[in-house]
Amino acid sequence: MQQVRIIAIDGPSGSGKSSVSKLVGARLGFLHVDSGALYRIMTWQSLEHRVDTANPDAVAEFAQKLNVDFAAKDGAVVFLVDGEEPGNRIRTPEINQHASEVATVKAVRDRITGWLRGLTSFGDLIVEGRDITTAVFPDSPARFYLSASAEARAARRQKEEVEKGIANQSAEAVKASLLARDKIDSTRKYAPLKKADGAVEIDSTYLTLEQVVETVLAALPRDWTNGEVA
Repeated sequence: MQQVRIIAIDGPSGSGKSSVSKLVGARLGFLHVDSGALYRIMTWQSLEHRVDTANPDAVAEFAQKLNVDFAAKDGAVVFLVDGEEPGNRIRTPEINQHASEVATVKAVRDRITGWLRGLTSFGDLIVEGRDITTAVFPDSPARFYLSASAEARAARRQKEEVEKGIANQSAEAVKASLLARDKIDSTRKYAPLKKADGAVEIDSTYLTLEQVVETVLAALPRDWTNGEVA
């Protein structure tokens, strides 16, 4: 039986993880997994159930109760709460505001790490997040860290929010939010955001999406690319 292949991609908000992961996954037939959506779901449901997200003990207790179902759909693993995909309900500024504090709770990270590792039952995966290369799949031979300037990341995130009709923040407000999230993610005690030893770092500030995709494909083990890279 062939071993499941995992492409792990980490990086801060707006570095291009989702766009790159979706395209690479589509090219290779790997299912895309957005781990950040699980932390957003945990945050969304905590707020829905009136859990104080500033209280780590309360969040930890709730994390053990929340159930999420998983299904393969349109080239990705989708997450279902009470049988429904949350959609843009987890992409609002309010969720952004609370997600970092929820993500610092060890019980939350442990629960979501367990869910993510269980997704290997679906087959080959390309998983994006902030601790995929360091904590979730540290043994993958295909690990990447995407970075970009704060300005470039803010512009991308603002454009994304406007296109989805979920916010209308200024570029400076988006940048401030990203930098605040960066600080929390990189300094948290458990599974902080950092470049893993041995991971390939790609600065996407001045690269096109296709250039980043080609860089990832070129760095994969030779027998993983199905002839995608000459």
